[in-house]
Amino acid sequence: MTRIQRLPDHLVNQIAAGEVVERPASALKEILENSLDAGASKITVDLAQGGIKLLRVTDNGGGIAAEDLALALDRHATSKIASLDDLENVATLGFRGEGLASIASVSRLTLVSRPPDAEHAHQVIAIDGSLHPVEPAAHAPGTSVEVVDIYFNTPARRKFLKSENTEYAHCEAVFERIALAHPHVEFMLRHNGKVIWRLPAQSLAERVAAMLGKDFVAAAIEIDTAAGPLTLSGFVASPTYSKASRDAQYFYVNGRFVRDKTALHALRQAYRDVLHHDRHPAYALFLTMEPSGVDVNVHPTKIEVRFRESQAIHQFLFHSVHKALASTTAGAAPTVQIADADSATPDNPALAQGESAPLFDKPFNRSAAPSSGQAASQPAFRYQQQAMPLHVAREATGIYDKLFGGLREEERAHSAAPAPVEYSLPPQRVAALPQSADGIPPLGFALAQLHGVYILSQCEDGLILVDMHAAHERIVYEQLKTALETDTIPMQPLLLPVSFAADRMEVATAHEHGEDMKRLGMELAPLSPTQIAVRGVPVWLKDGNPVDLARAVLKDVREFGLSQVLTERRNELLATMACHGAVRANRQLTLPEMNALLRDMEATERSGQCNHGRPTWTRLSMRELDKLFMRGQ
Repeated sequence: MTRIQRLPDHLVNQIAAGEVVERPASALKEILENSLDAGASKITVDLAQGGIKLLRVTDNGGGIAAEDLALALDRHATSKIASLDDLENVATLGFRGEGLASIASVSRLTLVSRPPDAEHAHQVIAIDGSLHPVEPAAHAPGTSVEVVDIYFNTPARRKFLKSENTEYAHCEAVFERIALAHPHVEFMLRHNGKVIWRLPAQSLAERVAAMLGKDFVAAAIEIDTAAGPLTLSGFVASPTYSKASRDAQYFYVNGRFVRDKTALHALRQAYRDVLHHDRHPAYALFLTMEPSGVDVNVHPTKIEVRFRESQAIHQFLFHSVHKALASTTAGAAPTVQIADADSATPDNPALAQGESAPLFDKPFNRSAAPSSGQAASQPAFRYQQQAMPLHVAREATGIYDKLFGGLREEERAHSAAPAPVEYSLPPQRVAALPQSADGIPPLGFALAQLHGVYILSQCEDGLILVDMHAAHERIVYEQLKTALETDTIPMQPLLLPVSFAADRMEVATAHEHGEDMKRLGMELAPLSPTQIAVRGVPVWLKDGNPVDLARAVLKDVREFGLSQVLTERRNELLATMACHGAVRANRQLTLPEMNALLRDMEATERSGQCNHGRPTWTRLSMRELDKLFMRGQ
């Protein structure tokens, strides 16, 4: 019979290292968290061969006293917690006290540290878990941890490491996650002697722009909400900036990067109404809460947490992001703008001082812009449609003059310049719409329709293209949602009811739920075992096909039941109804109709995307148009 025996400490550390130090990136994470807990304001990371050969982290934090250096490499020795109460309210990134011990047991580790009040530094060397005596060393105030030849003493584990490029990619990902959450700290990353990242201490918006790119910032919506002890800050990207993978998702709890199912589900649900198919949202969000409300002692790598009130966290995250996405309308300027350092000029002092660049920095027609006095006297609720500047050539020459001269004269006699079309809005709606100084709305004025699909509009700084079906679909969808939330969707009775052939299940569904379906704005009356009459449709869908609309509603009610359709599947049904009622391609719109659609887009939540997450509009600025035709080059 095999007797139970106590394992030696060295073997225990190597077993623990298998959980804590999965690869060089895991060791880098533990050491960086220690530097941040020590209050460092400057951290430098040096890697060689992806961190397999060398991993060194140097900081200017509080340092470690000489008498504590050996203890720092002992298992379960820490300065961050001392009791169970401390563990339940831990506010530091590290707390287990096993990170450095685990790393030292599978590598050649050198720990050098100097507290700010010490005359000189001290160092301790650990090789294969065996500690050398503490001895004096030269080092600036702070701490340096050098890890050489990770897993040199466990060949079976070392062979599971991937290539140098793969291990470096994991190390860089860890570096980016930690640097993103601490913009007040200066970071530097070098790999094989080459500087990869040099990040000065900066604001959160600047750090996000530096690490996630200007494209993310250009599409970012800033969030800063609070509810009791919970606060959520950071940036979420527009749904049109969605990704094919989850690489651009950064979620932090009290400064710690985590992967939590509750948070991921809440954020996914917030994007559900505007995200296209299997795309993934992009965000950098920071949740701050009381340490007692979250358990971080769940996983050895501390990447998973457990919330004590997970339902409350879910609702807070969902409503915060959902509200931010709902506040966006078509034509609105991005909420996060980072001034480009190259754009600061003596002619633009605002940019020279680091302020945000305006959305329209080159008006389309400067000479036509009214003075401040004229702008003040112009009614805020009345817009002036510009005449289409697409004129036919007035002077014919050569053979064309001989062939078509008479026709041209006749054309000139009968064609007059189009009268300006005016479009007015109720003052209460215009109050919520942003305008430029000269009264031009964000989406400008309609010029024409392209192939019966797109609306061309001239805005203050270039050209707007609008997918009219996608835009109208979103507008109708939001109207249906708002009406159903207040109680009932208004119905438009049909002067002549429309009947259609139906199967017995459809007739039974109409007979059973006919009265309740009036809440959806639908009035269906069974005429016979095989006929149903449509007597009323939602007022916003009166121009759609009533038969297709009725079949879609009956299908959902039959499959899921009316109660579930009005609760869990409400948005899916309303999106289907809106799709049936939206304007179709190849329908010719007049200029007032086009302008009415543009104004509704500006006043509708989430109008930048259709119900399926596709973009509804795009802008080509004058700068971009000039670039296409090489003007000024």
